[in-house]
Amino acid sequence: MSAVTTANGTAYDLATKDLDPPLAIVDLRAFDANAGDLVRRAGGAPIRVASKSVRCRALLSRVLDRPGFEGLLSYSLAEALWLFDNGTSTDIVVAYPSVDRAALRVLAADPAARSAVTIMVDSVAHLDFVDAALGTDHPPIRVCLELDVSWRPLPGAHIGSLRSPVFTPRQIGALARAVVARPGFRLVGVMAYEGQIAGIPDGARGIKGEVIRWMQRRSAAELALRRAAAIAAVREVADLEFVNGGGTGSLETTSTEPVITDIAAGSGLIGSTLFSQYSRFAPQPAALFALPVVRRPGRTTATVFSGGYVASGQASPSRLPTPYLPAGLRLRGAEGAGEVQTPLTGPAARRLSIGDRVWFRHAKAGELAERFTHYHLVDGDRVEQTVPTYRGEGKSFG
Repeated sequence: MSAVTTANGTAYDLATKDLDPPLAIVDLRAFDANAGDLVRRAGGAPIRVASKSVRCRALLSRVLDRPGFEGLLSYSLAEALWLFDNGTSTDIVVAYPSVDRAALRVLAADPAARSAVTIMVDSVAHLDFVDAALGTDHPPIRVCLELDVSWRPLPGAHIGSLRSPVFTPRQIGALARAVVARPGFRLVGVMAYEGQIAGIPDGARGIKGEVIRWMQRRSAAELALRRAAAIAAVREVADLEFVNGGGTGSLETTSTEPVITDIAAGSGLIGSTLFSQYSRFAPQPAALFALPVVRRPGRTTATVFSGGYVASGQASPSRLPTPYLPAGLRLRGAEGAGEVQTPLTGPAARRLSIGDRVWFRHAKAGELAERFTHYHLVDGDRVEQTVPTYRGEGKSFG
């Protein structure tokens, strides 16, 4: 635990004693330790930072200044252009196809941005859309192909994210030839995100954990062969600058593949609760938010203001925020985390008074930044700096 408990509360309480909650912090010691652990696990492969897991320019710049991190994996074209304009990075891959015509026009009109930003495509229809938005005589746009690297062990079985329709080496080779033959596009990279390995925790006990680990081993073995064949097919028609793969949960396996030039990661910097259940690593909780106690409806219950910061994805208790400090608190099943109030029970609730604060962890790494305009960057028991999140800079790219 990064925050040391003292007679006056946690070091986080001391650091933010002059600030009124709700508020959010990033523990810089935990953030930097997590960054170091990602580099160690990547085994020498450069890490491309997934911006959606951070959503704060100051933190993106901080990690990009460290050895082992190179470039960004953006989640929207408008975001990529904004980050480039602000000098955050000159190497940005947009991880998802864009149909933002205004952003495409900005990209096409700026030679410097066109040299720094790469868009994602997984079909000829994406090329058609760009041509329709810009005209067929537009200047060259950097393009990355996305390969679907889910695991399909049996006909009809799909384990992993539903992303690109391009699954086989033959399919990606055909798409590569279509891009190369199309004026106005320059094929520079391939991305292949193995969500069934990088995004599914394998640390569960019992049969569930055994099944997940078995699936991930089998999937990684199949993927290494198919990804190598797919990249070979693309290289027959184009000189690739990069091949990106993986994520926070798959650094060890992805980095062993010779075709990989960089690995995406971001959630491991923040250490959200969904990334606390892996067997191979244990990130420190770096981003936390504090809510004030506003009611004591019973001897064993304390109610905090607000708190309904529920994460995206499949609706389940795993998407709820988790009380972290003081230890010994839990959400009530009957109410969960509410928009205006969140009742908490547990042994520690007896010791809470009106005005005390409770520290929570979010389930996902970047979505907390959509709730707060600023992060207070904490070093020990002091706030080193207060910086805006994307929201604090008036930006929302979701």
